[in-house]
Amino acid sequence: MTDTPYRIAIVGAGPAGLAAALAAARHGVSYVLLESGPEIAQTLRRFARRKPVMAEPAALPLRSPLPFVAAEREAVLAQWEDAAASLHVRTECRVTGIEGRRPNFRLTLGHGEILQAEAVVLAIGVQGNPRHLGVEGEALPGVQYQLDDPDEYRDETIVVVGGGDAGVENALALARHNRVVLLNRQEEFSSCGEANLARLKDAVTARQMETRVSTTVSRVDAAEGPAPLRLTAQTPQGEETFVCHRVIARLGATPPRPLLERFGIRFASNEANALPQLDDRYETAIAGLHVIGALAGYPLIKQAANQGAEVVAHILGRPVVPADEELLLARLSSIPTVTKVEDGLARVRFALPLLASLSALQVREFVRDSEIHVLRPGEIIFKRNDYSNSFHSLLSGSVQVHVERDDGSTAVFPLGAGDFFGELGLLSGRRRSATVVAGEACVVIETPRRAMLRLLDAAPGVQRHLDTVSLKRVVRNCYGPSLSDEQIDAFIGDALIKRVAAGEVLFREGEAPDALYLIRRGSVTVSRRQNGRDIVLAYVSAGNYVGEMALVSDSPRSATVTAAAPGEVVILEARRFKKLLEQNAEVRSTIATRFLDRLRDNEASGRGKRGEMMQFLVDQGVGEATDVLLIDYQRCIRCDNCERACADAHDGHSRLRRAAGQTFQNLHLPASCRHCEHPRCMKDCPPDAIHRSSQGEIFITDSCIGCGNCGSHCPYGVIQMADTAPAPRRSLWQLIAGRGNDLKPADDCPSLSARHAVKCDMCRGIIGGAACVRACPTGAAFRLSPEEFLAL
Repeated sequence: MTDTPYRIAIVGAGPAGLAAALAAARHGVSYVLLESGPEIAQTLRRFARRKPVMAEPAALPLRSPLPFVAAEREAVLAQWEDAAASLHVRTECRVTGIEGRRPNFRLTLGHGEILQAEAVVLAIGVQGNPRHLGVEGEALPGVQYQLDDPDEYRDETIVVVGGGDAGVENALALARHNRVVLLNRQEEFSSCGEANLARLKDAVTARQMETRVSTTVSRVDAAEGPAPLRLTAQTPQGEETFVCHRVIARLGATPPRPLLERFGIRFASNEANALPQLDDRYETAIAGLHVIGALAGYPLIKQAANQGAEVVAHILGRPVVPADEELLLARLSSIPTVTKVEDGLARVRFALPLLASLSALQVREFVRDSEIHVLRPGEIIFKRNDYSNSFHSLLSGSVQVHVERDDGSTAVFPLGAGDFFGELGLLSGRRRSATVVAGEACVVIETPRRAMLRLLDAAPGVQRHLDTVSLKRVVRNCYGPSLSDEQIDAFIGDALIKRVAAGEVLFREGEAPDALYLIRRGSVTVSRRQNGRDIVLAYVSAGNYVGEMALVSDSPRSATVTAAAPGEVVILEARRFKKLLEQNAEVRSTIATRFLDRLRDNEASGRGKRGEMMQFLVDQGVGEATDVLLIDYQRCIRCDNCERACADAHDGHSRLRRAAGQTFQNLHLPASCRHCEHPRCMKDCPPDAIHRSSQGEIFITDSCIGCGNCGSHCPYGVIQMADTAPAPRRSLWQLIAGRGNDLKPADDCPSLSARHAVKCDMCRGIIGGAACVRACPTGAAFRLSPEEFLAL
């Protein structure tokens, strides 16, 4: 045992530990830096060779004595080795026990030695505990969870699993010499840094690699032939199989929880990826025991290095100005009476139950990623049918949510401080389902979609709270305000949230009723078997439910329900639904009325060509559309005024092809953008040139570089590559006479060699709306949403 205790014992010589040791040395206090491996920066050494090391978040300044700029792995490592040369580092010293509290800690090392310290800083990271795939075949030869040298593999087909920085970086490095497919379980790459996201988009645009989003691995099997593995995954389009040479899974890592709990550290929850409970000084419930870096939930090097410097100042009782203080003050100062970051953060955390499971550091990150709005009474936050998708938390005051009922009436639901709204747009990708108006003293925190998805992925407690509250709202909206909170809680108990792929069957005609299905995201079709064919009876979108008819009548399923687009459903047990009907007469009456209405609708839909028309539209993929151009060929005289009007409104480039597309009876679906709920064209646009307006139009900006990536991702062939030089506008008489196609561009037109992606933008910004519809002389052209199909 050492006779003289160290002022600070630092465990782990990664960026956080190195920064803490350098800070301790600068302050002139005694310290020791303990590293279990043979060298410092073990995690960085496991990075692939020549891997670029990013300095993110870009807006966060570096306040650490550890030198760090974005560079290749080898350059960063050389800098750190130089900085560590003067430090008191002991390698191959594994800490197996920590006892005591400030100022009397005893650290037991693996070889039996005991050290004394007044304070302890744990900066051990989590890379020693990588998450595995969790499916059959996860341990087969060729399935690996680490990549040391990407140049070791050439001319192979490699599947990389994981949408975080590690997965993206591994995929990019391997793509230089291999065919690479990157699988991400999220619908977008919200977990990786902005720089890596930009590099990924560039690589996909250049067709150097492929990606799949909203994709989960089902199993890995051994295969015959030169590629020894077969990976099966569930994608939004259904099951897909990849025959490959190897699978590299980069799914993050979990803290060494049993060891940390032996040290006395408490965790926020029982989830496998839960974080240690820390205060804003990185201190655990044990006085003097601090946790920083990846173990605290901050794996980025810049964050970890800043925390290393800050934690030493906290231990020494010296004033600390966190690196993000100025950024937070800029956000929080807009709140009335808030002048200090500390006060603003305390107010946010106290006011929002959604954030209850977050650490003080995670709350800082939440506020840093958000905008705070102080609103006037009556100010509209967003309107029904808007296509914004940010998430809103009500810090103070009130808002009124205006929901339009099926009968055309409007119900108003008040929300108060601590509530949140906008979750349906965040989760489903559909238009806003209500109009939200600010009340008195309204202060709202608006969090961008990407930041919110990242938080939900990292904080299971937040995801669980959001799921519970949003599910209660859907139930109350479906069954009326008479339900008590206790009845709703009992109804949604043991609810199961399930992802479904397009074409996946929820239940089949003739099956016994087992549950009620709430559509949380996407849409479904209801069909019945008639004369050997499936006839579509109804189309049901997010926010509604299916399956109640068999539960009410206690008879076999009368129809088959199939996902028309990728989505999520909430499955509620049949016994809970029946108990709800027994307990609440008003709900029972509402369900009975809807039951009769649906019987009549299904009977009407099953007759004639109506069901076949619905089936045709669904088969053409309009289930994932939000706005579709259709033409009634009984009225259409083939004048092509629609195409010419479109061209005239868009510098000579028509966004639709009338003659292309498919036809059923008299209903024609021309080649024109459907403005999908989750546009695949938008996901891999390198210059981020494709956007969705608040009214729902998906449009392409002038920043388009003409790479054609959007066109290759669109499954409906509605994006064209066109010359950017505008065609001369026709005069009114030329348009009527169908002349003017032979006119030459003006001398000052730009070069015709430039190319640009063009597609329907629903005549965004043009008074009067879609030119194609307005120009049709017979009224044959019309636009509608999938929910309006039955009105046809």
